[in-house]
Order: sequence, then C-alpha cells, then structure tokens
Amino acid sequence: MPQDIKFIDLFAGVGGFHLAFKHKAECVFISEWDKKARETYLNNFGEEIEKYNIPFVEDIASIDPYSIPDHDVLCAGFPCQPFSLAGKKEGFLHPTQGTLFFNIVEIIKAKKPRVVFLENVKNLRSHDKGRTYQVILDTLAEEGYYVRDSILNGSTHGNTPQNRERIFIVAFKNEEDFEKFDFPEPIELTKRVVDCLEEGEIPAKYYQTNMESPSVIKMHEGMTKKWIIYQYRRFYMRENMSGVCPTLTANMGTGGHNVPLIMDNKGIRKLTPRECFNFQGFPDDFIIEGVSDSHLYKQAGNSVVLPVVSRIADRIISSIA
Repeated sequence: MPQDIKFIDLFAGVGGFHLAFKHKAECVFISEWDKKARETYLNNFGEEIEKYNIPFVEDIASIDPYSIPDHDVLCAGFPCQPFSLAGKKEGFLHPTQGTLFFNIVEIIKAKKPRVVFLENVKNLRSHDKGRTYQVILDTLAEEGYYVRDSILNGSTHGNTPQNRERIFIVAFKNEEDFEKFDFPEPIELTKRVVDCLEEGEIPAKYYQTNMESPSVIKMHEGMTKKWIIYQYRRFYMRENMSGVCPTLTANMGTGGHNVPLIMDNKGIRKLTPRECFNFQGFPDDFIIEGVSDSHLYKQAGNSVVLPVVSRIADRIISSIA
C-alpha cells in the first residue's frame, strides 16, 4: 500500500471512493452514517481497517475535525437527496443533510488537505438557480482552493452501460497541482447491458409471475423486447431506448416507479442486486452477501460509477505525486 499519499473517505457508502484509491493511496479515516452500508463496507475492507487501525466513525458531525488524521485527499460523496431531481430540492435549507457540506468545510479548515474531491448529482449545479452551487464554489475559494468541476456520465467516461450523470468537483490547495489536473476524456462504450447481467440461474424471487397483479399484467403487456431495460411507470412501461441502463436510484428496492426490469429467456424480472453493482462498475469479487436485497438496492443506487471515479483518482494522484 502506498504510504506517501493518504486519503479520507467521508459519507463513504459501501466504499466506491475507497476502491478507486485503494492501490494508489492509503486510507486513514472513514465515516458513514448508514448501518447497513457500514456492514457492506466492513465486509470488503474490514481486514485493512483492522490491520492499519483505521478510524471508522458513524457521525462525522460528532467528530472534532482536528482529531482526524492528516491526509492529502479528502473524498466525499456527500448526501445528494437535498439536491436530487427526485427529491424536494431543499438544498442548504434541509435541516440536516444539506448542512453536511459545512461539516466537510470544518475538516478542510482544520486539516487543509491538498485536494478535495467531491461527487454529487448533476442537479446540484442548477439548484436554486445556481445559488447553492455558487455557495460551494465560493466557500472552497475562501479556503484558498482552486476548483475544477465537470459533469461526467458513466456511459461516456466509464465504459459502463448506465446513463448516470454526476457532477465532480476537484479542488486543489496548490495552484501548480491545479494546473496539472484535468478531467478524463470520453472513452468508447464497449460494454453492453448483457455484459452486466448475471450468468446462470436467477432465483425465482426476482421474476414477475403474479398475473393477478395489475402492475405485473402491465409489465407483460408492455415489455416486448428481450435484453432491454424497462422501468415501470404509473401508467405504462418505459423502454430505455438508448441501449443502456437508466440511472439506478436508491429507492429502486422499495418498488414504485424506478424498478429496473428486463426480459430474459425465462421471463420478466427485476435486476438483481449484483447486476446493479455491475452497472456501477464494481468488480465481481465485491462482497454483497449477508445484507438484504432492499438494502443492497439502496446501496447500489447511492454508489458512484467506480470506473469514472477511478479515472479521476488517477488524474489526482498524477497531479500531486
């Protein structure tokens, strides 16, 4: 493990940022509020956390920022619900989540990392007519950071067949580091939807076979093509015409309008949790056992597109090494 560059993983989810930096830098601090996400994180990084005695805290707001280990890169996929198109768009007016950005700022003030690497939903840039985003940019500038930002899609920048646009903010304390950094260019999409599907027998629980259910009847009437992702809407089935998976959401495991569906050779079924992680670009050996499907769907929907974050991480490391 490289010892010269250190990073912290805030609002860590199941560890997408950790995976992106795993062989490039040393993790020295982790925070994640959600208990079930912490379980998945520990299933995958528990040995490393124990071996290197990495602090893993639940509530970042309860931690003295000065007690956090020194680090070069602060990573934070801070909660996006206040800015999401699917949410109430409350932004910094949200009573808790919207203010978590300022917990990041307190850590920046205390530790002054060389790089701040943030990820959020695309809508963050336009929220409240751009005022929310301007607060973020102005705050980073006030702390002496030079900022680059870009909206990247998993299908155009990660060779991952999911239409997932996210905004990435990379801020540098050193102007020379800033000048050396640029976001990765688009790359060809060669992976297909079928490349993300599980091989072998899919458990029966994922198939939609209850023909007494009006929604299932609607699925069977509206889904006419195999190996195409559909979404169940209130009055119709939406076929994804782009040939990739639509944006995975955190609420897809609870039913409703965002459940990704596919017709295979056996019938109509939901994507499995493993397939959802595949559409986020996670490796096959990423451990998801021991956690319920509903939590895994939420975790996959909240995660980053790993190949995109890995490409940005490579650029960051090159800029500061």
